[in-house]
Amino acid sequence: MLSVKVETENQQTHTRVSERALGDLVHRIGGRGDNFLVVQRIPDLPGTFVQVWHETGAGYTVEHRTGPAASHVRTEVDDPERVVALMTRWAREEPGWDAGTVWESAGIPEPEPAPELPPEIREQLETRVRELLRGGYGSVRTLTETAEDYLVKDGVRPVSRAQARELVERLWLERVEEQRGWADDVTDPDRVERAFAELDGRGITAREHFTCCRSCGMSEIYADGREDARGFVFFHLQGTESAAAGHGLTLYYGGFDDSAKTTAAVGREVAAVLGEAGLTVEWNGSPDRAIELTGLNWRKRLVG
Repeated sequence: MLSVKVETENQQTHTRVSERALGDLVHRIGGRGDNFLVVQRIPDLPGTFVQVWHETGAGYTVEHRTGPAASHVRTEVDDPERVVALMTRWAREEPGWDAGTVWESAGIPEPEPAPELPPEIREQLETRVRELLRGGYGSVRTLTETAEDYLVKDGVRPVSRAQARELVERLWLERVEEQRGWADDVTDPDRVERAFAELDGRGITAREHFTCCRSCGMSEIYADGREDARGFVFFHLQGTESAAAGHGLTLYYGGFDDSAKTTAAVGREVAAVLGEAGLTVEWNGSPDRAIELTGLNWRKRLVG
């Protein structure tokens, strides 16, 4: 698997794809509304990516960038297999990955530096962004949007988009460097993710970091999974923040037939899979009680 995230024009996201899957995506693009894909590393390094644009009947425009706007270059490629090879070698960080490729500048201008934030605003914003980074589910883009809107009051915006992005990128890279020192090959958030993936495959709609609260989650989960799903389990954004702060994680679950019997059965299956994943589960078996994960060390690696 390639340690990358692929985003397409039609708003599909593919994480940690195989070379074959990446090739399928490259061969697919070209139709209206599905002309390009962007490939970033995991974790995302702001301003570092490779992307391709293609219209059916024409060639492929491949671009890549390694940070500042001046590093943004492009080339024209006729063969989709050449595009796949370039992107795969880039994803694997192979030395000389672009050997034989002639690049030209994309002509992207450097943005003007954003004005310094007042210290009291910067402090509040840094505190909030660091909280969200510990949760681990945001991207540079979503965190920038949150930072820009966080201190809005009575229509007054004390933080511009450029100021928000500069702050988020700085703290994002700080967190990326911190997680390089984590000794755990498999962290507790990895265990949660794997358990949820197994449950989802079994017909229990399993969603991480889902909606803002329990009420919204219970309202929206019914329309989020497969039509043949038997039940569901999720935790919401506030639950993520609780786990990141060291207070454990509350999971909400149920059966889609709304019966106590199905809810209890779903709860037993969820608790069993989580326990098998190596997590500490607290639940008394009652369909009226939430499932709690305790003793978590919430080290969720950023994706982007």
